[in-house]
Amino acid sequence: MAELPPIIDLRQSATALRVQRGVMRLLRDVHDLCCYAEVPLRNGRRADVLGVGPKGEIWIVEIKSSLLDFQVDRKWPEYREFSDKFFFAKPPELDGAIFPESEGLIVADGHDGAILRDSPDTPLPPARRKALLLKLARMGADRVHGLMDPGPR
Repeated sequence: MAELPPIIDLRQSATALRVQRGVMRLLRDVHDLCCYAEVPLRNGRRADVLGVGPKGEIWIVEIKSSLLDFQVDRKWPEYREFSDKFFFAKPPELDGAIFPESEGLIVADGHDGAILRDSPDTPLPPARRKALLLKLARMGADRVHGLMDPGPR
């Protein structure tokens, strides 16, 4: 069996992976954002989906696959300091009323997604944006290299 790429680490549920696919398609196809999955941030958190727009804007999407997943996770406010826009994403069967009205909300399945509620703009400081964009460029190149040459690093 082939080794899984590092962005698929089997921590995500099947539901979360379906939502992730729909979110990434929505961000790419409708909002012209290039997406990364499972992005480690400097504060120790890991963004489920991070999108980068043509002007360097950064959106983070936190996927919640169930009510319990949302209830036990209180770290989500820590993603705001690394994004211009922050969204929760949910599967169609999860009640959107559980999410704070102050945050953006996306519904997605394995095929596509839609923004139910836009996120407020919270522009990143220039130095943080530059550091994050550099990290993403290096991480993206390293992931492509790993797919092209899966041998030891």
